[in-house]
Amino acid sequence: MIWIWIAVIAVAVVIEAISAQLLSIWFALGGFAALITSIFTDNVVIQLVVFAAVSTVSIAVIFPFAGKIIKKEHIKTNADRYVGKIGIVTDDISNINAKGQVKVDNQIWSARSESGVDIAAGTKVEVLKIEGVKLIVSAAEQND
Repeated sequence: MIWIWIAVIAVAVVIEAISAQLLSIWFALGGFAALITSIFTDNVVIQLVVFAAVSTVSIAVIFPFAGKIIKKEHIKTNADRYVGKIGIVTDDISNINAKGQVKVDNQIWSARSESGVDIAAGTKVEVLKIEGVKLIVSAAEQND
């Protein structure tokens, strides 16, 4: 049974190395505990219980801390990077007439008003979200 636990540990470590997302490290720890147990007893049921218990406790105890340590910052790389930015209306926005354009970061986008109220050309707007290929905007608060 020792070789089975070594194989379980090896597979779990390889999967973890490939993914690096804490998918199987718990089972490697459980496999290691079961491997140690197999040195002292040939009872497969006891080994399986140790494997399951250590794996479960590892997930319950370590996962919350590990999640904080490896929390990845979301980097906006596509159109979502425009959300929250300020743009200038280049063509009057009218939801009723389905027209309007906004320039944000030197890019021209079709735009619609979130509230449905028309917004005149030259008005500063904030991008609230993107629906399809249209920016959904609202007039930006004037701080000048």
